Order: sequence, then structure tokens, then C-alpha cells
Amino acid sequence: MTQAAASLRDAIREAADGLINRDHLAELMILGAVAQEHLLVIGPPGTAKSAVVRRVAQSLGGRYFEYLLGRFTEPSELFGAVNLGKLRDGLVETDIGGMLPEADIAFLDEVFLGSTAILNTLLGVLNERRFRRGHTDIACPLRLCVGASNALPDDDSLAAFADRFLLHVFVDAVPDSRLEDLLAGGWAVGQCTVAARAAMATLDELNALVPKVDMSAVRADLAQAIRQLRKAQIALSDRRIVKAQQLIAAAAVLAGRNVATRADLWPLVYVVPSAAGQQSARETLRELLAEARHPLLQAVVETAVQQPLARIARLAETADRLLGTARGEGFRGEAEALLREIDANFGKASLPPELSARRAQLVVAVQSA
Repeated sequence: MTQAAASLRDAIREAADGLINRDHLAELMILGAVAQEHLLVIGPPGTAKSAVVRRVAQSLGGRYFEYLLGRFTEPSELFGAVNLGKLRDGLVETDIGGMLPEADIAFLDEVFLGSTAILNTLLGVLNERRFRRGHTDIACPLRLCVGASNALPDDDSLAAFADRFLLHVFVDAVPDSRLEDLLAGGWAVGQCTVAARAAMATLDELNALVPKVDMSAVRADLAQAIRQLRKAQIALSDRRIVKAQQLIAAAAVLAGRNVATRADLWPLVYVVPSAAGQQSARETLRELLAEARHPLLQAVVETAVQQPLARIARLAETADRLLGTARGEGFRGEAEALLREIDANFGKASLPPELSARRAQLVVAVQSA
């Protein structure tokens, strides 16, 4: 893993610490920021969507803009007010200081409630990274915009706007089995602040490598995946298909490679715009995605493909944490749970090298605990 990717790993950990079942959202933001493709988060209120985005932005540093849109939100609340001094001189210019056009990372909650004027201006900011209004025409530094809503829109014009977010992710309430973790994590999150662990320069450094990734080895597999999705009645526009390559290349860069492989195809699941479509895509592409794994983006790959190889990095990292700390209260239970999960995913003959020695050490540690 490169130093830049390692700093992003630290940023993800810092941001996701204490947030239960939201690691994948934090990791998807990192993928989107490196690929410079935007993310749409769909889920009910109170599911920590804004908390995750805010914490990831803090851990990455840079300028952050956040706004909750409503039916009566004025464009000036996002983009800045008209400069009255310039207006007297006949120029329609906008004071953008501290507003969306200056942001490196932006979060727009209830994004589909924006007026036509807001959404039209946003299209330019999202697609071209330019803000145009009157005599103002400037380049925007935006790396990532995260939009959020409780549901996908039914209106065709809003659906077209939603399509501008290449990544779609769906979140739900934390399940009953993890309520204790939710309570403990929520209590801890409220008592600590997030420190910057990376920088915009880190994202820019990795983004510059994305166009240089060799996609030739994976292009036939990607085309085959699209054919399988179409056969399963999961439609993707040509634009989304082409731009999916940006995400696959970014996944390879974050894994420290300049050649994309089958292991990097997993972002295709998040390019499918609906929750039902994503679930169907997991089943349809099960064989093609069987090799998916990532040393940095562990949770999001595991969520995307739900297959054993995608779990190796997390299982190895958890084993290292347990083996590297003092055998305190709870060690035995946690280690035994990890051993059960390793054995549930891999038999003796299929145990990967990354887990073989760690499993043996865990067995010894449990026996002596």
C-alpha cells in the first residue's frame, strides 16, 4: 500500500470510529473522491448519513460545505449572494466566499428538494466543476459531492439529476444484533473530535494516477458483466457504463496497482442506481465478483460482493489487532468469534496464506488465555 493510500486508511479509521455499520459509506466516499465521481446516499432519517460525511470530510481536511435543502431554499444560500457593489457597475457577480463553489467536499442533504434554478446550477458544478452565474464563471475545486435523500425520486427530471451521481449507496437502521455496539459507539463519538489524517493533496496525487491505469486486462470481463446485467433486466446507461471504468481504475490505484484486474470490478455494484437492482447485480455477477478484494477498502468490498475472499483483509486485520494487544477481559470471546468466522468462510484446504499463520497463533492464544 502506498503512503498516500495508507494515510487514507487512517482517515477512514478516524472517521468511522464509533459509527456502527457505516465503514462502507466512509470507504465509498474515499473511492468517489479519488475517482472524482459523486455519491448519492439513500436512507431514512437518523441513520448517521450526515455524521459519516462530516467526519470523513474532517479527517481529509480541506474546505467543507454542508447544507440542508428545502422547498424555499434560495440559490444564494448555496452559491453566495450577488455582489451589490459590482451590481452598481452593471456586473452580476457572486460573492462565493465560504460557499459551495469554494468547497473541496460538499454535502447536500435532501438534495432533490432544490429548486430548478439550484439543480441547474448544480449540474454545472457537478459535471464540469465550474460555477457560472451572471458574469461569474470560475473553476470549482470540488473533489466530491455527497447528496442525500430519504428515497429516490419518482419524477423523471429529478431521476435524471440523480443519475449524475455515479455512485449510489443505500443505508438502513443498525440491526438489533448490534444495538449494544450502536449505544457504546454513539456515546464515544459524542465525546471525541475527528483529526485530519490526510489532505486534499493526497487525493489529488492518487487521482492523477487514475487515467494511467491499464484497463485492457479487465475490459472483456467488464463487458461480460454488463451483458449479464442486461440479460437480468438491470439497465445501465452507456454513460454510467463508461464512467464505471473511472471507479474501477480508482480501486486499482488505491490497491497500489497500475493495472486493473477482476478484483477491482466490485464498484460496478454501486453504479446500479436502485437498491433492488444492486441486490440482483450481486447475484447475477456472483461468479465474476468472486475474486473481489481490497487491502484498503475492506468494508465496502465485503458489502458489495458478500463473498469469502472479500473478507480476508478484515479478518487478517482483526487477528493482528487481537494478537498485538494485551490479553484483557473479553479477549477469549472475541478471538473465539473470529476463529469461528474464519472457519465458516474457509475450510482447511482453502485457508488463504494471509490467514493460515494468524489462525494458528489465535488458537494458541485462546488455549493459553
